[in-house]
Amino acid sequence: MVVVSVVGSIHMDFYIRLPKLPQQDETVIGYGFTMLPGGKGANQAVAATRLGAETYFIGRIGKDVFGSQLIDILRSNNVNTDYVTIDDTTHTGIAFILLNTSGENMIAVAPGTDYKVSKDDINKAIDVIKRSNAVLLQLEIPLDTVIYAARVSWENGVNVILNPAPATHLPEEIYRYIYAMTPNRVELSMLSGIQVKSFDDIVKAGRMLIKKGVKYVIATLGGDGAMVISEHSAVHVPAYRVEVVDTTGAGDVFSAALAVFIAEGMDIIDACRMANAAAALKITRMGAQSAPFREELMQFLKSYSMVEVKRR
Repeated sequence: MVVVSVVGSIHMDFYIRLPKLPQQDETVIGYGFTMLPGGKGANQAVAATRLGAETYFIGRIGKDVFGSQLIDILRSNNVNTDYVTIDDTTHTGIAFILLNTSGENMIAVAPGTDYKVSKDDINKAIDVIKRSNAVLLQLEIPLDTVIYAARVSWENGVNVILNPAPATHLPEEIYRYIYAMTPNRVELSMLSGIQVKSFDDIVKAGRMLIKKGVKYVIATLGGDGAMVISEHSAVHVPAYRVEVVDTTGAGDVFSAALAVFIAEGMDIIDACRMANAAAALKITRMGAQSAPFREELMQFLKSYSMVEVKRR
């Protein structure tokens, strides 16, 4: 069994279902409310475990009811929580998610303890990081901590998978520590400075990040699938067609699946195909942590013929 460590955020998601997403200064009356676990780091940890990895989560929760609920949920999903710090200086992170009938969303986050995740938290988990096959990172915790975790992992020969979300500019230093980066169109545009409109734009933008030191850029394109970009090749891997219920957390499931299957030794194109399938299953369900189990994923793939890839 491969070992995956996830350094990142954990928070409670408050969903309001709406007939449409509101415009500025507009109030829209909803027709449903749900409270579900979230946070990009926790989402990835649950997904990695369900897909077959021994998974460790490194992060913080508050000393409050949401923190207690969230850590119980991680444990119920067999995620190791030995490196989760209980911080009584602020609240557990929370997010409000507005979801329309097409599965599109708007999200606002109050990070709380997510923004207290520190280098000390990384140091406490250094032994498990060293024996990991992959380390998953996102940007819902302090950037200094992300950079430190990436550097420590890289120095110990561990592949780093960075999901650069929420979108922000990154310092030049971090790129050389990253084995694979999984930006969406918005994040890729911000990081590269290129307005991404076409597949050719995606390849051009991805190559800019590769020149900075990233080995692979896997651009996640929603219904258009993903583009795997390296220094010498670019391969488009189409999406699987499913009925969309909730897209929240799809990118987290994709990144986690990619990490697990790369860690198992799978070719990156095949790993991307698997990640597309895992993300497709996730969006048929409500909740950011509704990742598929490995058995579900394999059954889903049996119902499809091989997804054709196209080199560009």
